[in-house]
Amino acid sequence: MITDAICMLYQMPAARQCLLDEYQTRGVIFAIAAAPEIPLPETWMPWVIGHTSAHLPSDVVDEIAQSLMAGLRDTLDMMRRDKRLLPSGCSWQEEAGERVRLQNWLTGVLQGHQQLESVWQQAWDTAPAEAFTEAPDKRLSRCLKLFSTLARPQLALHNRSAEQAEQLAQNFALLARQLPAILHDYVELAGILAAQLPNQFETFVKHPED
Repeated sequence: MITDAICMLYQMPAARQCLLDEYQTRGVIFAIAAAPEIPLPETWMPWVIGHTSAHLPSDVVDEIAQSLMAGLRDTLDMMRRDKRLLPSGCSWQEEAGERVRLQNWLTGVLQGHQQLESVWQQAWDTAPAEAFTEAPDKRLSRCLKLFSTLARPQLALHNRSAEQAEQLAQNFALLARQLPAILHDYVELAGILAAQLPNQFETFVKHPED
């Protein structure tokens, strides 16, 4: 499971020094796994590994890379098996300090998605209109809006009128309860788009016994 691979990775002092926050890294990996076409490791690993990795021994860098790939494989497997998509420990809490993991994870998802916007657009341009039961731009916008609202609640409040902000503040917990379904919708939409491209998604998901 991704918990094991990533938890073990963050027990390495060298990894903690050069990687994003643990849950932010998990979020980026989730966005990569959900993408219509998964980029090569040399493309996406710099998104989570900082420049300080250049000062690490090559065997340590290799170990970090192997752990990140294990995290990606486990995330893909979790998606394929339709398992819980939110990592353990990620939940909305009234106390800001208690929801940091969720906010960091969603921030990572948004960062990963931003890096992959051209991949989504390419799949979008390839897919025929009849592939969708709902306009994909509307569907994706709904997903990203919820991710952003829960990742940066104070900014979401700031960008609204006083009346809208008061209403939103009362509804954060309700919005958070919608997150599991919205995550599944995000992954499902990516799967529809992936079906219009070469078999990138299947390449990473497929197991030898399948």
